[in-house]
Amino acid sequence: MNPVIATVTANIVQRSRETRAVYLAHIAASIDTQKPLRGDLGCGNLAHGFAACNSDEKADLTGDKKANIAIVSSYNDMLSAHEPYRVAPELIKTAIQAAGGVAQFAGGVPAMCDGVTQGQAGMELSLFSRDIIAMSTAIALSHNMFDGALYLGVCDKIVPGLLIGALSFGHLPALFIPAGPMESGITNKEKARARQKYAVGAIDRQALLISESKSYHSAGTCTFYGTANSNQMMMEIMGLHLPGSSFINPYTPLRDALTQAAAQQVLKFTALGNDFRPIGHMVNEKAIVNAMIGLLVTGGSTNHTMHLVAIAKAAGIIINWDDFDQLSRALPLLTKIYPNGPADINHFQAAGGTGVLIAELLQHGLLHADILTVANQRGMNSYTQEPKLIDQELVWEDSPSSSLDPEVLTTVEKPFLTSGGLHLMQGNLGRGISKISAVAEEFQILTAPAVVFDDQNDMLMAFKRGELEHDFIAVIRFQGPKSNGMPELHKLTPALGLLQDKGFKVALVTDGRMSGASGKIPSVIHLCPECIDGGPLAKVHNGDMIYLNAQTGELNVLMDTVKFNARRPMANTAKNHHHGTGREMFGGFRLNASSAETGASNLFIED
Repeated sequence: MNPVIATVTANIVQRSRETRAVYLAHIAASIDTQKPLRGDLGCGNLAHGFAACNSDEKADLTGDKKANIAIVSSYNDMLSAHEPYRVAPELIKTAIQAAGGVAQFAGGVPAMCDGVTQGQAGMELSLFSRDIIAMSTAIALSHNMFDGALYLGVCDKIVPGLLIGALSFGHLPALFIPAGPMESGITNKEKARARQKYAVGAIDRQALLISESKSYHSAGTCTFYGTANSNQMMMEIMGLHLPGSSFINPYTPLRDALTQAAAQQVLKFTALGNDFRPIGHMVNEKAIVNAMIGLLVTGGSTNHTMHLVAIAKAAGIIINWDDFDQLSRALPLLTKIYPNGPADINHFQAAGGTGVLIAELLQHGLLHADILTVANQRGMNSYTQEPKLIDQELVWEDSPSSSLDPEVLTTVEKPFLTSGGLHLMQGNLGRGISKISAVAEEFQILTAPAVVFDDQNDMLMAFKRGELEHDFIAVIRFQGPKSNGMPELHKLTPALGLLQDKGFKVALVTDGRMSGASGKIPSVIHLCPECIDGGPLAKVHNGDMIYLNAQTGELNVLMDTVKFNARRPMANTAKNHHHGTGREMFGGFRLNASSAETGASNLFIED
């Protein structure tokens, strides 16, 4: 095992000793291996629980031999990533019945799309939707009818929310079932080029819509490597997906076969059998470190520097940004998937996908192999295989021995970068995160004057007026969880990209989020403390010189320390961020949100 990974893991174990013990004790108190959990229900309770079932299911659920599996799904048919889950419940029920169990659709969870809400008021609900999804998952499982669960989710906040909810029922075994990415459309370069042309008025809205529709064109997840596909990679590298199942396209025979296999697999792991695998035992410190490693070696989404913190805490595990940074500086970057390169997730899958990636990491001691997984064999070695349909039978075979496209998926000996894709940034402006995997080396260090905004739309108006044709660092303040729900600011990317292409040195510094698709613009995001809490970013004035070095992790305003500290934080000038589009109902979420570094969550407020 790589010594840095071993040290970080040991530190997390020690730091989490007390909280993890409390969590495991809660799980132990909920486990009963003598009978199905519904056996504790009164007759009236149970009658309500299976009133809508058919006679055979009622007979099965009356007895004390068969397991009942919950289906918790993010299905809706507006969003492409979730639409394939329309057919999943019947596939699952049929497969589980054939394997000797019962399945019930326990509940749905909300699923919103950052792609639809980007730059819109609805984006200010996005981050908080994760906690609502976690709570919705808990409500779905609260009836005590179930011996295991299947979780159907893909995108940005949905998978973290489902996993946090699942961990609150950590005594239940669980599998996560992906829906898969849509097939490739136009290239990512073509899509980005059209967006930049529209930003300067070179094409009209109709032309832009045609371009976007050729990119996002069918059922399945978006094909770039944003938060959604980072989710899928992490679920697999934690052992919560069946091996090789993350990036199989929807509505294919192999996708359906994997859904059915996952349904039957969870039956093997209930407390009624001989191979009990509760999810609270599976998601341990090593599994969390594996997720961090997978994120870093693939240049994954910055959003997971918050989501993984919250997920870990739900399992009694405490991680922080120093852990991410230490791992990142010891790990190579092994993939180039847009925005880190031109390829999309289907190209990564064709190059060998997770099987080749995991085998490479295991071979070099860069991954914990000895974790409990949902594969038949308990460790990560099963995840060096890929699923295939041979004569209509699902089998797993060894993945290719090496990458089939070294321009997309490379080796530890020939990495794209010698460090991972995310760096901790700190200095007199606080602590934040920078994704450098897609930023060219010549843009990773700059000194430039601040141009300060409290609303992303104000910056875009300044761009359209031609006021930003110079070197500058855009400071977008009051974008943290407590201010306005911490929206992504990806809408700024085309304008900043155009200015960079013109030869100007530009960057973004904010206490808000950027995007899972953070690209070629150097940025420091998630700054803590956030401005509404008096964070130092609120003291920055127009014209202040800022030094940003994404390589060394330095972020400082260049002025006398005493003078800077004596400044009073400036007031928020942005208006109308707390009403409309449902935002008035989220005042409690904004008020009680923790910092970005502690997960930006409302779920762990102590009594």
